[in-house]
Amino acid sequence: MLTLHSTIEHWPMKEPFEISRETMTELPLLTITLTDQNGVSGRAEAAGVDYDGETPASMAAQIEVILKNLHADIAGDVLNCLLPSGGARNAVDCALWDLRAKRNGVPAWQSAGLAQLQPVLTSFTIGLGSAEETRQRARAARNMPLIKIKADGHRHIDIVEIVRDELPQVRLIIDANQAWDIHLLEALLPQLLAAGVELIEQPLPRHEDAVLGRLRSPIPLAADESCTDRGSLLALAGRYQAVNIKLDKCGGLTEALAMVRQARELGLDVMVGNMCGTSLGMAPAFLVAQWANWTDLDGPLLQRGDRQFAMSYVDGEVHPPSSELWG
Repeated sequence: MLTLHSTIEHWPMKEPFEISRETMTELPLLTITLTDQNGVSGRAEAAGVDYDGETPASMAAQIEVILKNLHADIAGDVLNCLLPSGGARNAVDCALWDLRAKRNGVPAWQSAGLAQLQPVLTSFTIGLGSAEETRQRARAARNMPLIKIKADGHRHIDIVEIVRDELPQVRLIIDANQAWDIHLLEALLPQLLAAGVELIEQPLPRHEDAVLGRLRSPIPLAADESCTDRGSLLALAGRYQAVNIKLDKCGGLTEALAMVRQARELGLDVMVGNMCGTSLGMAPAFLVAQWANWTDLDGPLLQRGDRQFAMSYVDGEVHPPSSELWG
């Protein structure tokens, strides 16, 4: 049996971060430490899935209920039976990966089947704002090769054109966070293609995206809110060309790695994303990024602070986490 220490933390954003459904000024996180009978500990964090009603308090309560069933070598399918996909299982699963790495002296990336870890290019997100705010943020991100632009039902091609004007060579992703309908998407596609947008994330509401099955988009579409765990992938294969795997949604690194394999079998490209968070949350997702077509692990760049032994970000390139941080 393992002992649990959990804390609820609040991490301020560098500036208000606006997307189509909310504006964040701080990020509440659940951070947990699992310790075995020999005093060896593993830790992890979870932001949870806020649009599904998850909070740090609700996740902590879920973990307390199943704590008596946890041990360091619990199998992934058993953990999946104890907790549903979501932030609570993510925290437990990633803490167990860290604990096992420290107990066995085998890095988590090696246990995940990787020969080594390579730096990856992460997108940098520009949140919603006025035209002038968008222009200023684009100028501040001039060293970032890959930009993700948040959009809503009213602000879309105009802000793409502002960013393109300021950063003519940058690669662009746009993320509507479910704010469009099929008619707006079809109307915007030619303009987004002309602007060089290479990926569109979650244009339609997650329960209304079956209509995408008839759309032949010249730009790949990536499922985000519609993509949860492996159970969601089969339906998505006929609607999207890529899926955004987030550990908080799917329930941890174990499930995320299984999702990569299944997505590839279904012909889907892979993006790995985040619900914001510190380097402790990005570290396990960095392993998934080794197989991803697109990486979006910029959470620490949007917040004022970070963990001790934080991951290194240099001009959009994120480097592997240290063992002192995680894994």
